[in-house]
Amino acid sequence: MRGEGKITVLVTDDHAMFAQGVVRSLQEEDDIVVVGTAGSVEESVAAARMHAPDVVLMDYELPDGTGVDAAERIKVELPETKVVMVTSYTDEGVLVRAIEAGCSGYVTKHKVIEEVVSAVRAAAAGEALISPAMLARLLPKLRPTKRGVGADLTSREIEVLSLLAEGLANQAIADKLVISVHTVRHHVQNIITKLQAHSKLEAVATAAREGIIRYP
Repeated sequence: MRGEGKITVLVTDDHAMFAQGVVRSLQEEDDIVVVGTAGSVEESVAAARMHAPDVVLMDYELPDGTGVDAAERIKVELPETKVVMVTSYTDEGVLVRAIEAGCSGYVTKHKVIEEVVSAVRAAAAGEALISPAMLARLLPKLRPTKRGVGADLTSREIEVLSLLAEGLANQAIADKLVISVHTVRHHVQNIITKLQAHSKLEAVATAAREGIIRYP
């Protein structure tokens, strides 16, 4: 977990040279520390268990399974850890599985070196790493659940939740509802708590799967 205000990161990728490039990019930042690397599902789960990182950068294709398999296991043991899928696939089926596993979003492999630092910081802050257009396409495809969470959401919180599902950031929501950003943050935190989620994307995905927000 975080030490001395730094974001701790575990890098999982079975291509050593690629992983080293990602690690080098992260090590240049004063507020980020890489606590380990892993090259398989089993190594990633074991390393996450050992280090309890704030963020796991997770390759999708691994020798003994997929990054989604690892993400599911990590999120069960460490629900506060944010998992970001690093994938060369933009296949919607892969991304739906990643969201259902509790991932905070994804970064495409060909852009990861230039985007990895901002992605890690955004994930650690609970932000969703997915474009509004992609989010709109994926949410209706999530498998329904009946966990019974969210019954205590207020009408205003559902309104904020619906705007989050459209991909709006806090400032845009504040402008649209004519309220302060501080008030939006308060609503978002309440939403995350009531939906037993750990990030904005997880909250939106849970709301979609529970039928709290609906699509045509």
